[in-house]
This record gives sequence, C-alpha cells and structure tokens, in this order.
Amino acid sequence: MGTSDWDILRKQARHLENEIDLKLIAYNKVGAGSSSLSSSPSGGSSPLDTAPLLGDHVFETLSLEIEQMLDKLSNINEKMSEIPGTGAAVMHVLQRHREILHGYRQEYLKIQANHTTRLEREELLRGSGLGPSSMSSPSTSGLSRRDMYLKENTHLNNSSSMVNDQISIAMETKEHLNSQRQHMKRFQTRMHDISHRFPMISSLIQRINIRKRRESLILGGVIAVCTILLFLYAVH
Repeated sequence: MGTSDWDILRKQARHLENEIDLKLIAYNKVGAGSSSLSSSPSGGSSPLDTAPLLGDHVFETLSLEIEQMLDKLSNINEKMSEIPGTGAAVMHVLQRHREILHGYRQEYLKIQANHTTRLEREELLRGSGLGPSSMSSPSTSGLSRRDMYLKENTHLNNSSSMVNDQISIAMETKEHLNSQRQHMKRFQTRMHDISHRFPMISSLIQRINIRKRRESLILGGVIAVCTILLFLYAVH
C-alpha cells in the first residue's frame, strides 16, 4: 500500500466524517423533539399521540446507522494506521482523524444519554400529572440552544484543525521540494565542473587510443611476419 491508498482512505474518512456529522445533527434534533408531542395541550389524548412512536422509530434507525458508520470509520482509521507513514504530518493527520472519531462517539453517547434522561423525565411528569407545558420551559429550550451553539463551535474547531493539517502537509512538501532543489543545484555544479575538465580528459583518451592503435599495428605486423616465416619453413 502506498500514497495513493493513503489518499483514497483519507477521502473515504473525510466523506464518512461529513456524513456522521449530518447524521448526528439529525439525531440530536430527533432526540430533542421526539417527546415534545406526547399529549395534547388540554391534557387528553389526540391524533398526535402517535408522533412520539414515529420519533422513537426514527431515533432508533438513526442510532443503528450512526453506530455502523462509526464502526466503518474506525476500520478506515485502522487501515490508514497500517500504511507506512512518510512523515510527522501524516501521523498528525491520522491522530486528528482518531480524535474526530472519538469526539463523534462521545457526542453520540451524550445524545443517547440526553434522550434517555428526557424520556425518564417525561414519564415522571406524566405520572405526577404535569402537562406538557413543563417540558417546553425556557430553561429547557435555552439548554437545547446552548448545546447547538457548542456543537457549532466544535464543528468550527474541527474545520480549523483540518486546515492546520493541510498547512502542515504543505509546509512539509515545501521542505522536500527545497531539499530536491539543493540536490539539483549540487548536481548541476558537478556537471559544470566536469564539462570544464572534459577537453583535457578527451585529449588524454585520444592519445591512449592512438597508442593502442599503434601497438595493434605493430602486433599485427609481427604476427604476419611470423606467419610468413612459418609458411616458408613449411614449404622448404
């Protein structure tokens, strides 16, 4: 597995993180509003009594989908960790993906706990004879808005962290390019030096070739004379 596999897995992780983010927003809204229509304003039953059942069904469906997506994201992070790293920036990015996964798990468990607490409080209020108006008090709605503001702040922090990761990778790439540039400069300097010394080397090689050719001619002449003498000796 190489760089292309790392890029593919990272794109999958980002896409899955965005989907989980959207799912958690819907999950939080369904969990916060599933019990708001538990009864009619007059205290009696109404056709809207079926709304909590539908909300609970959607809540359970989203819960199952988010669990599956979290497990898939965890598997992708494990595959990314198995790829040999190429630098500190890659390890930093991988650690950031793990932190995002941990944050999503914590938020998922928090929404589940809030939903369970809300249902238990609704049962207590219904058992004590209190109406649904107590469920829509300013303090409850204010708490929900505060949670939404905190969630938006978390999203902004995550986006800022991802930008910092990109900047770190760009800086490391720049350092690699500068290092390659220095190597190329040194190589060009060596080639320049060799080109200046080349005429001297060419002259030396030419003299060596002339001497080798002369020695070859001498050796060929000696062999020819010896061959002729041997032939004459054989004939006589």
